[in-house]
This record gives sequence, C-alpha cells and structure tokens, in this order.
Amino acid sequence: MEPIDFKLLYQYSQRPAVFAASTASLWDDEHISKGMLAAHLDPDLEAASRRHAFIDASAEWLEKIAELPAGGRILDLGCGPGLYAERLAGRGYAVTGIDFARRSIEYAKARAQERGLAIDYRYQNYLTLEEENQYDLAILIYCDIGVFADRERDRLLQKIHAALKPGGRLVFDVFTPLQYRDFRESFHWEHRPSGYWRPYPYLCLHSHYAYPDEDAYLEQIAVLDAAEQLAVYRLWNRVYTPAKLDAVLSAAGFGSIRYFADVAGKAFDETSKTLCAVARK
Repeated sequence: MEPIDFKLLYQYSQRPAVFAASTASLWDDEHISKGMLAAHLDPDLEAASRRHAFIDASAEWLEKIAELPAGGRILDLGCGPGLYAERLAGRGYAVTGIDFARRSIEYAKARAQERGLAIDYRYQNYLTLEEENQYDLAILIYCDIGVFADRERDRLLQKIHAALKPGGRLVFDVFTPLQYRDFRESFHWEHRPSGYWRPYPYLCLHSHYAYPDEDAYLEQIAVLDAAEQLAVYRLWNRVYTPAKLDAVLSAAGFGSIRYFADVAGKAFDETSKTLCAVARK
C-alpha cells in the first residue's frame, strides 16, 4: 500500500481492465483474515463457505459420486479451515487440504490435531501444485474457479488433471448467468468507524462492473484509512454454462463430464444459479 495520491484515488474509481489484480492481499491481512475465518465457521452464514448443513450433505454426496475406494486420497483445493476436509477424513479418506489463507490453515491444523485426524494441510497457492497420479478425487468448491482468467484457469485444470490418478475425478462448482441476471453496474461511498476491512475508521468505495465479453463480473473495494493508506481489493467472478465447461474441461484432458445444480447432487435445470461439474481423468 502507498500514501494517498488523489490521482490514484480517481484512477481506482474508474473501470479497471478485466482481471486486473488487487493492490493488497486479502488472505493474510491480520484484520481481514479474522473476519474471513469467523465467516467460515458460522454454521448458518453463507459467505466465506456454504452453510454447514449443506456441507454435511455435500460430503456424503461427494463420497458416492466419486466412487471412492476405501482409504482413497482426496485433494481439497481452497480448503479454508477444513470444513470439507474434516468431514471427508472422518469418513476414512486420506485428505490433503491446500489454501493460501494462513490463519485458516493454522486453525485447520490445530483442529485436526485436537480431533486426531491425520489431514495433510498445506499453506500454498494451489496454482503452484506439482504432483502426478496421487489422488482419487479433487474438489474445488464454492465457485473458486470463477475468479480466474482463461490462462490461469487452464493452467490450474492441467495441474489438477496431472495430480489425479487415472480414473480419478474432479468436482467443482461455478455460477451460471442466472446468478447475475439482475446485476447492475454501480458504485457508492461509505464511511465506517470500523468493520470488515479495517479495525479503525475507513472510507470505502464499492464498485460493481460487468465484462460481458469475458462473462466476468467484478466487485471492487477501494479502502482509504485514516493514515491515508489506500488498498484496492478486486473480487472477480465468471459465469459458465455446461457447453462452455465441456470445451474447457475437454481441452484439459477430462472426460465423462456430468452436471448437477450444486455439490450436493441437486438436478441441474434452467433455473439453477450454480452449476456443479463432475469430470473424470
């Protein structure tokens, strides 16, 4: 972050290039990461993770749809504080969880130790994954893949394909165009004495932009604090259809692709705002 420059502030009030990066990290910010972990752990809040009752049903469905062998190996990408990893390890599977949020990973490690679960948690950017023929199932849940431009998405899918055993499955979800059917571009200023972004007073410019040529949407949060420090957080998401995912997954080497409305196995139809893909190596 840098001292405030009003030309810079004006710049960040304009539409950025598609998939422009944030100027500061969410994942290991001391204050933001506390709120993020709390959101993960609230069983009734659908924010950082889905509601825990849904995760219970999802873990049961994943075990069935993946046709896992006894003691099979599972790779949980973007595992957060281990909500899926714990449930799947508790069913007897060998789970590796990877996440780039240090606070969440440290929480997950401590909880696994308390519960006697031998989960391999790694503080790592999963785009750096380098394994071959290790896993029976890989999961990437809560529309994580939607944050990537084509190049990063394809790179990630190729890495996952390499990490899976022959016949292994990838399960992930994305948003469909219906999620943004009522989307409107907008921006507004807000002042808070404290909140999610800072523990002290800050000014916040929220902006929302659509990029129809890329099927992409952006929520941008520019935070200016009392010390005149400016940080810009960009939360990207893309929407997909089954036809689009067919092409993307086939190019990465996957086949036998099946679609559902969510990662608990609900049937997909034209009213679904999310889309779950189950693809085989």
